[in-house]
Amino acid sequence: MPTYQEVYQQSIENPEAFWAEAAKKVHWYHEWDKVLDVVNDHYRWFVGGCMNTCYNALDLHIENGRGDQVALHYDSPVTDTKKSYTYKELRKRVAKTAGILVNKGVVKGDRVLIYMPMIPEAVIAMLACARIGAIHSVVFGGFAAHELAARIEDAKPRVIMSASCGIEISRVVKYKPILDEAIKSSSHKPTTCLIWQRPQERANMLPWRDVDWESEEEKTDPVECVPVDATDPLYILYTSGTTGKPKGVIRSNGGHSVAMKWSMDNIYNATPGDVFWAASDVGWVVGHSYIVYATLMNGCTTILYEGKPVKTPNPGAFWRVVQEYKVNILFSAPTAFRAIKKEDSKGEWLKKYDISSLRAVFVAGERCDSDTLKWIEKLVKKPVIDHWWQTETSWAIAANPLGLEQMPVKPGSPTKPMPGFNLKVLDEEGKECKAGKLGNLVIKLPLPPACLMGIWGDDTRYKNSYLNHYPGYYLTGDSGYIDKDGYVFVMGRMDGVINVAGHRLSTGGMEEAIAKHPDIAECAVIGVNDELKGEIPLAFVVLKDGLERDIQSLCEGVVQLVREEIGAVASLHIVAVVKRLPKTRSGKILRGTMRDIADGNEWKMPSTIEDSSVMPEIEAALQNLGYPKSKNIKEAK
Repeated sequence: MPTYQEVYQQSIENPEAFWAEAAKKVHWYHEWDKVLDVVNDHYRWFVGGCMNTCYNALDLHIENGRGDQVALHYDSPVTDTKKSYTYKELRKRVAKTAGILVNKGVVKGDRVLIYMPMIPEAVIAMLACARIGAIHSVVFGGFAAHELAARIEDAKPRVIMSASCGIEISRVVKYKPILDEAIKSSSHKPTTCLIWQRPQERANMLPWRDVDWESEEEKTDPVECVPVDATDPLYILYTSGTTGKPKGVIRSNGGHSVAMKWSMDNIYNATPGDVFWAASDVGWVVGHSYIVYATLMNGCTTILYEGKPVKTPNPGAFWRVVQEYKVNILFSAPTAFRAIKKEDSKGEWLKKYDISSLRAVFVAGERCDSDTLKWIEKLVKKPVIDHWWQTETSWAIAANPLGLEQMPVKPGSPTKPMPGFNLKVLDEEGKECKAGKLGNLVIKLPLPPACLMGIWGDDTRYKNSYLNHYPGYYLTGDSGYIDKDGYVFVMGRMDGVINVAGHRLSTGGMEEAIAKHPDIAECAVIGVNDELKGEIPLAFVVLKDGLERDIQSLCEGVVQLVREEIGAVASLHIVAVVKRLPKTRSGKILRGTMRDIADGNEWKMPSTIEDSSVMPEIEAALQNLGYPKSKNIKEAK
């Protein structure tokens, strides 16, 4: 077996040969003319190749004798429902749902927006789009009408697929009114909305637009896979940027399939027939890659879990699922394990279950602190692998590749760069940093297969966000360093994007929402460290002059406004009313310094500050809210 270093070197020195070899594990109707083509800063893999992602995820396994193997277990503690689908059963539903879309006029290249809870129909919707070459855009079910409308406006879907409701622990969230409001406020109107009616809440249907998915599926004939070009988009997935406007990351069909297959074999060490559970949501990139596509392409059994790590019904929920379905690989965010640790620090609930089937636990979505990593290790007594990646990449930039060569774990590090990711640390001048020195994490171009092809409908933003900062490099937006052993350490975002329980959220978007409050003159949102969620937002607001307001009700109003504009996922609960915000002489708000004070870090009075007397006011406001939580380290003299 070649070592990690040999494989990595090969991928950097001759990427075309490396990925052409990896592509042999994917089914092609006909192979590519060119492995890699660069057109106007867009990196296109397997140009001229023709394939179908759904065929690789379902039909191929049925033809290879896996048709009666379970493809998907659906486990919903919030509705007390369990259901399993074999590869044959899943394909039948996917092919019929694809038939509905075809009957509604959807053709290759059309967009279909999916706004769904964690039910099998969410997976079926994604695969049905892939089957006919339609481009899906999944929007997380927790987003509010304003955020949903922005995505409808941008993607311009012909059809929207949704459900009557989602369920948050014990609360029913009505999706249809949110959807109706979003469509009403968007200038783009879909021709059809396909609605899955759930028994917990029946949606009111508009006869000229809304169609009952279940009854339509019963009477529709299945359709076959449509061959697509490797460079045709598979999906658009929106991610937060520094502005409030979401960025639609475009993923191709061919390169994505090749990288997904490679990652299953080499990073996760998963083989066909293994039970792979990504305890995430289909609305996030982890759900796209490792609940749906990679897992099924690899002939594994995937699990769709509609529940939480705790409270559905207890902190033993994860261990119950592992035992019941004999899970081999578990993948979740550190937040999930911190929630379990908070309620069951000694792991008493784990003792009730047999988790001997488990071979490894993977964590990603946010930085995994050493304490959490060690706690999981102590509990499960199996390898716990932290890895780092982004919506933009769709798979791990850095990981510990269990199927290639298991390396020693360094808590706090996602180990080493994966093949194809030529990772560097650069300072602001673009010079490479020495080992151990903090800088900006960048990837020398070309990016490997499956990484973003661009930003939907906004090429200028694609180049400004990722390519222009350091010519010849992709800017990850994260800062960090690489130590003398080649281990990567990711320290946080360079920009105003915070990571709340694995969800990337724009502080700029929250500020935009707060600014709509009639009593607020200006505001600033920062991310502060949180024991459970990694980071949570904290808002500073300045009232308009001459206003007398009840502070508590004003703060509640701000929280409610963000909830309505962005959704409960924003997790904004802490608001500080201050007289003024600290700014530089050029008018830039000193968010970084405010964050250092809130987190109890050593900080210096910025030399560029316009008025240094503002800082004690910020310190006092934070102290009233109980910050910093750790021992306060005073300003460094």
